[in-house]
Amino acid sequence: MPEIWFPNLGIEINHLSRVAFTVFGKEVYWYGIFIGTGVLLALILAMKEAKRTGQNPDTFLDFALYALIFSIIGARLYYVAFSWDNYNQDLIKIFAIREGGLAIYGGVIGGVLTALVYCKIKKLNFWQLADTAAPSLVLGQILGRWGNFFNREAFGDFTNNLFAMRYQLSQVRLGDISEKTLSQLQMVNGVEYIQVHPTFLYESLWNIGVFALLIFVSRRKKFHGQIAGLYFLGYGLGRVWIEGLRTDQLRLGGFAVSQVLSAVLIVAAAVFLVWKNKQEKLIPATPGVEMPSVKEEEKQD
Repeated sequence: MPEIWFPNLGIEINHLSRVAFTVFGKEVYWYGIFIGTGVLLALILAMKEAKRTGQNPDTFLDFALYALIFSIIGARLYYVAFSWDNYNQDLIKIFAIREGGLAIYGGVIGGVLTALVYCKIKKLNFWQLADTAAPSLVLGQILGRWGNFFNREAFGDFTNNLFAMRYQLSQVRLGDISEKTLSQLQMVNGVEYIQVHPTFLYESLWNIGVFALLIFVSRRKKFHGQIAGLYFLGYGLGRVWIEGLRTDQLRLGGFAVSQVLSAVLIVAAAVFLVWKNKQEKLIPATPGVEMPSVKEEEKQD
């Protein structure tokens, strides 16, 4: 029987291991490979975008070295903070990253804080750097979600829609499965399956749309911060409803933390974009003097 099954699409996948290969007896997981590949492609894209806009590509190579470290720390701290019951009796588990437990929003927060400090020290325009990095960030997220697929995680509640996905019950963590999903177990030739929303797939596909939008607008942007603002607005819009489908939410009280944060980002990004757009229109032009475009400013930088 297939390990992973999309019954309404007629797709069956067998022998899909979490482990890609071993090195000196250490297992290398597909999750890590997808994350690493995403980081590499994101860096290449950022450096190409920097060159296109007249910035120094080496700036982004230098920045990436710091951002990667603090993004991982942020992703781990975010996850641990909202899963504290899993760690308060054994604090050493906080450092066991190989066992899983990284949250995208924590990584984004870590990266943004790193960018603020880096730009302050290097005397760079934060919003210009953020605009250049935003398409790269969402590209990394597109690939990273497929690591969740191999890990059999980041899925939702029971569904029988077109994209419904079945995992063998024995292959997933019971703590990630809702009672509703367990009550709808699918038995096929003696093998128990859960049938769920593939929320990792939804988010990956949504992010492809966000990525396309950012690339399109980046060639026509009117002000620094526009691309970063659109990233937070677009990603937030997708995440706020996708997070509501997931059954492995990080919660604080009765609220799904990432869903609340997504809603806050949507409002903040929308207000920022409207404000900046109005500010651009209100900049008075000096008679006889042509105002430089954003592209011309980038070349001067």
